Amino acid sequence: MTIGYTHHGEYKVIGGKLVVVDLVLSDGLITSASVNGDFFLEPDEALFDINAALVGLPHNVEHAAVRDAVNASLRPGAVMFGFDADAVARVVRRALGHATSWADHSWQIIGPSVIPVTEQVALDEVLTRQVAAGTRTPTLRFWDWDDSAVIIGSFQSVRNEVDAQAAAEHGIQVVRRISGGGAMFMEAGNCITYSLYIPASLVDGMSFADSYPSLDAWVMEALAELGIKAHYKPLNDIATDVGKIGGAAQKRLAGGGVLHHVTMSYDIDAEKMLQVLRIGREKISDKGITSAVKRVDPLKTQSSVTRAEIIEVMMNTFTRRYGAVSGELDEATRTAARELAASKFATEAWTARVP
Repeated sequence: MTIGYTHHGEYKVIGGKLVVVDLVLSDGLITSASVNGDFFLEPDEALFDINAALVGLPHNVEHAAVRDAVNASLRPGAVMFGFDADAVARVVRRALGHATSWADHSWQIIGPSVIPVTEQVALDEVLTRQVAAGTRTPTLRFWDWDDSAVIIGSFQSVRNEVDAQAAAEHGIQVVRRISGGGAMFMEAGNCITYSLYIPASLVDGMSFADSYPSLDAWVMEALAELGIKAHYKPLNDIATDVGKIGGAAQKRLAGGGVLHHVTMSYDIDAEKMLQVLRIGREKISDKGITSAVKRVDPLKTQSSVTRAEIIEVMMNTFTRRYGAVSGELDEATRTAARELAASKFATEAWTARVP
C-alpha cells in the first residue's frame, strides 16, 4: 500500500550527504515516517530504527527531542556515514515547518555605502530586529566607512583589548558591537565586512560552530572563483593555507532574529594593529604560531584583484546562489540607526560596559 506522505523536508549536511524525510501527521502526531537520502548506514535495518523513532512525536517537537529519540533508537553497533541524528532532527523540523532553508526565503542584498562605524553597528541591531519582526526579508549588507575604529566584541574588556593611548595617537575610536567574538581592526579600505540578517528558523537546531560554515558557504564559493581556497578553522576563523583572512561573529536575539557578520582583512596594517590591539600569547596559543603578525594574511597578498572587485564577486555569487534582489536602506531605517548610535553605541556607558 502506498502511503500518502503529507510533509516533506530536505537537508544537505555541510561536507556530508543529503537527508530527506517524508511524514504523515494525524491529530498532531507523526504517524508514519520515511527517512531517505544518499547517505550510508550500517546495518540496513538501522533505517527502520530511525523511522520508528519518529513515529509518535508531536508536530511541535523540538530539535533536541528528535535527535535524542533517534540516538536512543539505534541498535548497538549501528553507524551513520555522511549524516547523524542532528541532521535527521533538522530535516524533520524542516518538514514540519519549524526550520527553513535558504530557498524558503526571498533575499535582499544591500551594497556598500559609506556610513559611520557607530551607525554600522547600530544598523546591525536595527535590521536584525526588523527581520525578527517580519518587516524586512532576510538581508545581506556590505559595510563601507571612512573612519578608523576597533570594534570589540560584546563581552570583551576595553582595557584588556585596546591600548587607549596608541588608539588615540592613531585617531582610532573604540566601538562595542552586540555580538561576541574578538576585536575588528577597521581602517578605510583595509577590510571587507558584511552582515547577514536572518530568521532563527534558518539555523534551527544548529550550534554556533555548525552555523558558521553553513551561513558562509557562498563566501567560500566566491573566494574560490577568485582563486582563493578558503575554509573555516573552528570556531570562527576563515583561513587559507597561508594564514587567517577573517573571522565571524553572531548574535541570536530573543525575538527570533539572528545577526551573522564577517570581517576579512584586505590590506591591513599589521604593525599598527598590534600597536592598538593587545594580542597576548594566550590569544594565539592554539594557532601554531609565535607572532600575531603571522596570524593574519590579507586578501590583497593572495589575489591580484581590488577590494571592490572582491565585493562585486561576493555580491554576484550570493545573488546567483540565492536569487537575491538589490535593496537599499530606507530613511526610516537610517534614522533609527542614527538614533540608536547616539543613544547606545556612541556612549561611554555602552562602550565601557565591560571596562
